Amino acid sequence: MTVEFDAARLGPILYYRGLEGDALQLAAMVMLPIGERPETLRTDAGDHAPTLLREIGRSAVWRYDFGLTPSCGSYRLGDQSYDVQTDLHGDMRIAFASCNGEEKGDLDRDQEERNRMWAHMCAEHRRAPFALLLQGGDQIYADEATEGHPLSEDWPDKAGRPRNAEELKDLADHLRQRFAERYVQALFGEAPSWIMARVPTLAIWDDHDICDGWGSLYRSKTHSEVGQCLYAVAREMYLLFQHAAVEGDIPDLFMDETGTSLSWQRALPGVKLLAPDLRAERGRRQVLGAYGWSAVEAMKPGSEHTFVISSVPLLGPRLSLVEGLMLMIPTMQKYEDDLRDQWQSRAHRKEWIRMLKQVIAWREEAPVTILSGEIHLATRAEMGPDETRVHQLVASGIAHRAPPQSYARSLGTLAGLGDAPVSGHPIRIHPLPGQSQRYTAERNYLELRRTHGKWHAVWHLEESGHTVPMVLE
Repeated sequence: MTVEFDAARLGPILYYRGLEGDALQLAAMVMLPIGERPETLRTDAGDHAPTLLREIGRSAVWRYDFGLTPSCGSYRLGDQSYDVQTDLHGDMRIAFASCNGEEKGDLDRDQEERNRMWAHMCAEHRRAPFALLLQGGDQIYADEATEGHPLSEDWPDKAGRPRNAEELKDLADHLRQRFAERYVQALFGEAPSWIMARVPTLAIWDDHDICDGWGSLYRSKTHSEVGQCLYAVAREMYLLFQHAAVEGDIPDLFMDETGTSLSWQRALPGVKLLAPDLRAERGRRQVLGAYGWSAVEAMKPGSEHTFVISSVPLLGPRLSLVEGLMLMIPTMQKYEDDLRDQWQSRAHRKEWIRMLKQVIAWREEAPVTILSGEIHLATRAEMGPDETRVHQLVASGIAHRAPPQSYARSLGTLAGLGDAPVSGHPIRIHPLPGQSQRYTAERNYLELRRTHGKWHAVWHLEESGHTVPMVLE
């Protein structure tokens, strides 16, 4: 019953693999109709042939592996040349974005409207190039991918029971092609594809890359045959489109060689990037499992600056009072999963404290900044004391339209309560520079700027423009 995914000719998309000396190690992915052989990728150092990763419907996904040096900062594919920022030892710009889509009707949106902030990022890159694009979760919104198949049509309210392996395989084929459609739209739109062909990306997933609230739903849903099929396909497509990888690449790209947790760490000159996987082992009473915690404990902070990507904000307002109120009001109980997703949930408080203590330990080595998305708003937070301050920068909603201003104001009132789960390290939510409210309800992305050895944060807001640079130290 599955309809074949149409043939597509898309790419290249760049992925950052790491450094070997001064050379950037990169991968480039292209998608072509099956039977069409990709062209050779050329750099000044030589020619690079592609590797076939897999076929989906009528399309094939290919990958090139290559390096670029400060003196060789471009690659060619066919008659097109792509410049890449390869001198990373001095001033540098990194972009951070999240929430690239919406829960309902995302495939039908006007592309110019949908990708307006991506187009803004392209213009910024032309003005002064970005060296890296970090994507902090919800790179696609796969919530509607389950529709159109009898086993998953009513997911997650109702999980169908496959009668045999053939029905489950048909569901997997259906989901695989529906996920691929969403990745093609999200990653290969005119503006995002333009910048991702020139700026290598690193990504960590969140719930909508699987389905809304994955891991905070009840176990009877996520561990059903349909739930596990959904997760397996989402994971396969996440590896393919967000990392240009297949199962055999996991030991080279992620910290857990088994792939149970897809946490990763990378380095650039003078900066370390740490990304714990907050979805793969998530349950209603845990955020990270044994494999995820082993990866976190093995992560090494940078000697000059460390950026930690927490797809769900690590520094946030107290939620225990709200959770308690919701449980007493039947009409509000449907929102429990949204609160259970947060580090600050009563169900995760011990684990939250454990992660905060880990961040505090990293902060003893050098400044630490947390990068987060997920909430469809822009904000910032600090964890004291002043002499070992940890910043959190939230940039959420590069394509997801902002919620109402009333919602942002209400959340800001709640954030005024503050919290100090680790004694001596109070958490406070603050407005963006130049803003009066703690949460800004505009589409946005974040710029991390290193100038003369100091890092600054600049939010690019759809209506308000860019904020003044904020020093990170």
